Amino acid sequence: MKLLFKLQSLKLLWTLKPPHRTFHGYPRLLSSDVYSQYESIRQGKQEIPKYFNFASDVLDKWSEIEKAGKRPSNPAFWWVNGEGEEVKWSFEELGFLSRKVANVLTKQCGLQKGDRLILILPRIPEWWLVKVACMRAGIVIIPGTSQLSAKDILYRLQASKATCVITTDKLAPAVDSVASQCQLLKTKLMVSKGSREGWLNFTELYQMQSAEHSCIKTRIQDPMIIFFTSGTTGFPKMTQHSQGSLGFRPLLSERYWLDLTPSDMIWNTADTGWILTSIASFFDPWVFGSCIFIHNLPQTDSAVILNTLCRFPIDTLVGAPTLFRMLVQNDLSKYKFMKLKYCMSGGEPLNPEVMEQWKSQTGLDIHEVYGQTEMGIICSVFGGMKIKPGSMGKAAPLYDVQIVDKNANILPPGQQGEIAIRSKPIRPLGFFSEYLDNPKKTAESERGDFYVTGDRGLMDEEGYFQFIGRDDDIIISSGYRIGPFEVENALIEHPAVVESAVVSSPDPLRGEVVKAFVVLSPTFSSTDQKSLIHDLQDHVKKTTAPYKYPRKVEFVKELPKTVTGKIKRNELRDKEWGRI
Repeated sequence: MKLLFKLQSLKLLWTLKPPHRTFHGYPRLLSSDVYSQYESIRQGKQEIPKYFNFASDVLDKWSEIEKAGKRPSNPAFWWVNGEGEEVKWSFEELGFLSRKVANVLTKQCGLQKGDRLILILPRIPEWWLVKVACMRAGIVIIPGTSQLSAKDILYRLQASKATCVITTDKLAPAVDSVASQCQLLKTKLMVSKGSREGWLNFTELYQMQSAEHSCIKTRIQDPMIIFFTSGTTGFPKMTQHSQGSLGFRPLLSERYWLDLTPSDMIWNTADTGWILTSIASFFDPWVFGSCIFIHNLPQTDSAVILNTLCRFPIDTLVGAPTLFRMLVQNDLSKYKFMKLKYCMSGGEPLNPEVMEQWKSQTGLDIHEVYGQTEMGIICSVFGGMKIKPGSMGKAAPLYDVQIVDKNANILPPGQQGEIAIRSKPIRPLGFFSEYLDNPKKTAESERGDFYVTGDRGLMDEEGYFQFIGRDDDIIISSGYRIGPFEVENALIEHPAVVESAVVSSPDPLRGEVVKAFVVLSPTFSSTDQKSLIHDLQDHVKKTTAPYKYPRKVEFVKELPKTVTGKIKRNELRDKEWGRI
């Protein structure tokens, strides 16, 4: 078997010598020999390694460098909760603790390589420990947002065939309410100071474990993480990523969107259930040996965020446009950020006026990034690049991004079409492996030689991409992807609802929000509408994840439909956005 290089040579990546190479305007930390080998992979001239494990081949390498005194003394992980509690770990401590957790999973819970574990935790340190531990043991991680309802959890447990779930005492009752319907679920672990019948106490178990654990050998294409991502029809799809697509990818594409060093600290405010947290608060920063900063943030409070930026040496801030829309509503002259120098926004387009307000009050630019669960970051405004308001930058390395028509023909600059990434003849490293157990959806995601994103956009003469809107019905609100089917499915369970259609609606803070057009049952036609709207909103919050509830509700006599009976959501959406 030919290898690009022995994994031992990855140590060359971790040199802290002055940078001497540049790529897209970024200094490189690679030696020229390793750089040329990486370039050969990019060009398809050499094979990637057969085996790779992010825990042993990246994190443990940084631990070795740290022990040798060749890394700055700042932590690898820094967590605060805003109430005085604080956790700091070096790479060595991260390794020590994650090995103990790996022993909990393998010895106490009996999990083996390839088993699937659903991880539903808020922004607490245990989320990071479990994630590293799963990689050490070859266990497939399935992250989920803490806002999941019992119904959401049931669907994920049954669809994924997960044998273990880890969550908090807050969500344990929801798991218990559906566990009897999940025959493959064998182990339940609870992160809590208390106890609950039928649950193992995670904290007590891992503290008692040995820190001796040998990291399992994983192939670069072995499954590592499964994300549930919403679609326009049906329930969320299982998007599977490998050790290579998320773990090895940043070693190749390196500084394409993050300009970090081992002395830097990054804070990403995204929810733990989304891929952005895996990328911006796990894989990519730790490739550079940087410190990942986390605030528990039970609620997104602009004052808390601004004060945190003033109190802690955070270099890079990553957040959804909603975050920056909230922050610019404050008098930013009252705040003096300790170290902030780089800001990024992703999840949905950012209003140019917000970028201008932030720049005028802080002196800092906001760099937009664009990506999807299926392949991570697709486009970015790289550091040093000219910023064009309304543009999400240029294609990320490894990806050939184009604008195509319905027949997968590449369109010229300035012409609207669908954003697509070339997937043939060589599928780029960074792509998801498949929609698990859904070969039809996997096949439908490709058109000709391209993976099609479902987003419409255009590219200008300089290669900058602009997002126009979804080509389907997905709603992106505050960075959350919401499928209309999930909301409509919740609404139809209410006795007042005969039929509903859910679309996006413009919102000055969140970019867009969920709006439901509802046809009422005759028995509810005389009910007070304000009271009924509130009742419907509460019902959706209880039935599915609360962030999906319709912030706007309009009662209608009938919904527009095609001759075959399909609801014309595009017509409702166009009307809502003033396009009709």
